[in-house]
Amino acid sequence: MRQLQPIDGLMVLAMASGAGLGLLLPGLLMRGWLWLCLPCALLVACRAAQWRLPALLLLGLALAQLHAAHVLDRQWPAARNGQTLTLSGQIIGLVEQQPGRSRFVLQVDRPTAKQVGMRGRRLAVVWSDPLDGSVDAQRLQLDAGQSWQLQLRLRRPDSRHNPGGFDAARHALAARIHANAYVVPGEQSLRATGKGLQPWRAGMSRRIAQSVPAEQARFVRALALGDTAGLDEHDWQRLRITGLTHLVAISGFHVGLLGIVAAQLAWLLWRCCPPLAMWLPRPQAMAVAALSGALLYAAVAGMGLPAVRTVLMIAVVCLARLSRRVTGIWQSLSLALLAVLLVDPLALLAAGFWLSFTGVAWLAWSLPHGPLPPLRGLLASQAVASIGLLPLTVVLFGQASLVGPLANLLAIPWWSLVVVPLCVLGLLLEALLAGAGQWAWRWAGQAFMPSWELFGWMADSRWALWWLPESSLLAAALALLGAAWLLLPHGVPGRWLALLLWLPILWPQRELPAAAGQLDMHVLDVGQGLAVVVRTANHVLLYDTGPRSRSGFDAGARIVLPALHALGVRRLDLLMLSHGDADHAGGLEAVRQGIPPTRVVGPAGMPQSIQGSCLAGDHWQWDGVRFSVLHPGLHFPYLGNDASCVLRIDSAQGSVLLTGDISQVVEQRLLQQDRAAVRARVVLAAHHGSDSSSLGGFVQATGAELVVVSAGAGNRFGHPHPVVVRRWQHAGAEVLNTADSGAVRIWLDGQGLSVRQRRFWRQRLWDGGG
Repeated sequence: MRQLQPIDGLMVLAMASGAGLGLLLPGLLMRGWLWLCLPCALLVACRAAQWRLPALLLLGLALAQLHAAHVLDRQWPAARNGQTLTLSGQIIGLVEQQPGRSRFVLQVDRPTAKQVGMRGRRLAVVWSDPLDGSVDAQRLQLDAGQSWQLQLRLRRPDSRHNPGGFDAARHALAARIHANAYVVPGEQSLRATGKGLQPWRAGMSRRIAQSVPAEQARFVRALALGDTAGLDEHDWQRLRITGLTHLVAISGFHVGLLGIVAAQLAWLLWRCCPPLAMWLPRPQAMAVAALSGALLYAAVAGMGLPAVRTVLMIAVVCLARLSRRVTGIWQSLSLALLAVLLVDPLALLAAGFWLSFTGVAWLAWSLPHGPLPPLRGLLASQAVASIGLLPLTVVLFGQASLVGPLANLLAIPWWSLVVVPLCVLGLLLEALLAGAGQWAWRWAGQAFMPSWELFGWMADSRWALWWLPESSLLAAALALLGAAWLLLPHGVPGRWLALLLWLPILWPQRELPAAAGQLDMHVLDVGQGLAVVVRTANHVLLYDTGPRSRSGFDAGARIVLPALHALGVRRLDLLMLSHGDADHAGGLEAVRQGIPPTRVVGPAGMPQSIQGSCLAGDHWQWDGVRFSVLHPGLHFPYLGNDASCVLRIDSAQGSVLLTGDISQVVEQRLLQQDRAAVRARVVLAAHHGSDSSSLGGFVQATGAELVVVSAGAGNRFGHPHPVVVRRWQHAGAEVLNTADSGAVRIWLDGQGLSVRQRRFWRQRLWDGGG
């Protein structure tokens, strides 16, 4: 039998590196050049051995860029954001039902004559209940596989650009989502009910919900079907802290386990019936059974990337068995990686890709090739995974789970060998006879809950999770090199010196103000709202916490807290709320729970619970930087926007003025009280650039060099108003809008005034406006 050559793995790695490089570029290369590269690179790789690796790198780059270009070209153009169309399509995947809204993916199949180009496009649809609080009965009828005709308002997928923030545009590209869509009030109609695997999954999910207690059913559905819609934010937080997310969302380990069970059943059948060997030898039969079992379970679970990766690896082994070739784990992993790259190079944008393939690679690199005792093998594999995947979890999620290794050590054998088999057994029995699998699901839920309570206790520990500041790709590469060094055989001297390579990722450069009198400020990109992080050398102030909408979006949890973690903030010395409107104070509770501030202040009379009032005349000094409250004065009534706390910050290199949502009336009042107090190098435009603010005299009095507007892209208020922008520009100020710039970082230090716009500083090819 012929052994596959090790060079195959190096070639696939070169191709994967090229694909990764192609997706890291800030923009798309010329399409004609990319199409020319494909055949040329393939020809060179086949004919010139000395140029094979560079050619494969170029091939991967061209392939990834062409896939990305195809998706981005078909995405909804930003210039037509907000347009409403009537479209027909089929729901693919499971429907995520939430209080007040439903989320699902619709694939357009019958556009009208005016929308021929929409056929085949995937839309991420949100269907919300009416504003009057009633429940839309049609929304509750949504189910997988159904065909609907809907009136939809479309937007191009886009991201808010913040430190540590979720990149929604990257996720849309990886999932091949062409537009975000929102159901608008009107006539919606169900055209056809669904048939096939997805409706069957949805039906099984409902049966589990009906037969298992509610507190258990959401986990049984996740482990049996990959249906995680029932898991709330608290559940996901507990899973992230304990490092168990990969097990709940149908891990590759579960798929491999089902493949092994199917192979053993085939072995038993062939052993009991020897004539079957005349038709197909037993080793080949076991390989086919393993592939069939793994493929079936992966399909039932929704074909997530970890499941697909495991299926591909099993397929490689199966084909090798059928062709009577010998393959090792490196060859199997390389061929599985090659299959993923050829089918979907955009998979490199998903965190699961890196965790899946890197995890298996670390095990192949570090563990002995011979069999180990079960307990020793489990301990060794967990230790390898914890060390090897730590750099990736820090880069991808900005955190390190300190209880994760112990939690995985307990969860992997219990969930994978007890809970998951019961969940799958329930599916098999229920498929054969309705009601026959309910006992297995109930047992699975009862077996799951004690471990869940234990992991909850672990997650609540003060030392369970270590948040780490945002680091660079170079720091990640050094940490991975250090992990490889650390996981060398025990006889290699100096292995612990590898920990030095982890320092850049565990203690990255935070770019804090280095001396007294210096100031660093981040105006976060929170959409139509406001959140500003102000840092001196040893103190942090948060001015507003971003919006919270009735749809459930909480900028405090989704944007502000991740940004604070990414900036390395572990303590908030003061949280100042300009006023109590939801777009400024909506994220208050999330921030309070995540990083409890030492003190919360705001205007007297605001509806939120605060520890003190901001009053004109209040002042304090941190690290040579002076903070002064200019408004509201004593006895000023709470009037919402006009009661906003106006904060002046004086550094050695100039002043900053934070104005909240004050109107021209308050601006005029400030000018009359102390015209010199409003003069500043940097001004936060009042009320998101509304034409009810930024009075001409106030604009001239500030003498601002830089004006920042915090507004949502395409917001319904038209902020910032063009007249206001021109007014500031005519006064000599540069105007930046977070909707265009992303988070705006401002330094007032020894170099003077410096600015960084995050959208352009970390530009990616999926950030185009279309």
